[in-house]
Amino acid sequence: MNKRKNSSASVPVRHGTNPPWRTCVRRCFRERGRSRYIGVGFFTMVCLVIASSALAQSDVQFTKANQEYAQGHFKEAISGYEALVRDGQWSANVFYDLGNAYFRAGDFGRAILNYERALALERHHPEGTANLQIARDEVHALELQQAWPERYLQFASINQFSIAAAAAFWLGIFGVVAFIFARRRSAALIAMSICCLLVFALAVFAVYTLDRGSKGQALAIVTGKDVQARLATADTANAVLALPPGSEIKILSTRGDWIYAALPNNLRGWIPAKNAEQVRL
Repeated sequence: MNKRKNSSASVPVRHGTNPPWRTCVRRCFRERGRSRYIGVGFFTMVCLVIASSALAQSDVQFTKANQEYAQGHFKEAISGYEALVRDGQWSANVFYDLGNAYFRAGDFGRAILNYERALALERHHPEGTANLQIARDEVHALELQQAWPERYLQFASINQFSIAAAAAFWLGIFGVVAFIFARRRSAALIAMSICCLLVFALAVFAVYTLDRGSKGQALAIVTGKDVQARLATADTANAVLALPPGSEIKILSTRGDWIYAALPNNLRGWIPAKNAEQVRL
């Protein structure tokens, strides 16, 4: 007679299970992650709504200013365009239209100033270039003489040269790194790196030349009438040059309410600061 073995029932052990506290922590982190994503999404949506409303408002102001100009209300149009400029809505078309409004109002100095600002933002603006020349001829405005490198670098703006310099720099660095770590060093890779570095050097030279040239950061336009550049910071000082409205000057330094500037005809003199405004804002 076979005896039956009495074996006690064993409880199976489950491997890989997490204790309750760990599950709770993971759930909390999961909920916090979801909340974070929801918060970021909500913030992004709010920013987009605010940006779209601001753009819509600026479009309304621009349209209203254009309507005032079309109706011959040039002072009201000037106020509308100036409000856009104060709000930071800078574009070549805004400055161009503002220049037209000043031109029609008879303020040729500020008309030329805003045509220059439009061209500073968009170098190739045919209407702005044409109207700038018309305004200059109207008041016989004087222009600064450009150095020969600056004349040949006018085909692009400072921003465009800056972008070209950045692109050439990183392409050149990539070419050098690839040349160092490549198993086979090809002549094409060497030529590309050299060309990129040459383009980078040329673009940096162009940025430096244009920024410090007659059309650079220091360029200002005479906006006052009957302005005389003088030898000293006094209205009784001897006059150096009569500057019609719209004439170009290059600010060299300031002293109180006077600015010392490079003038057309390779002259230098002092003029009241209130009678000139810089092109670059």
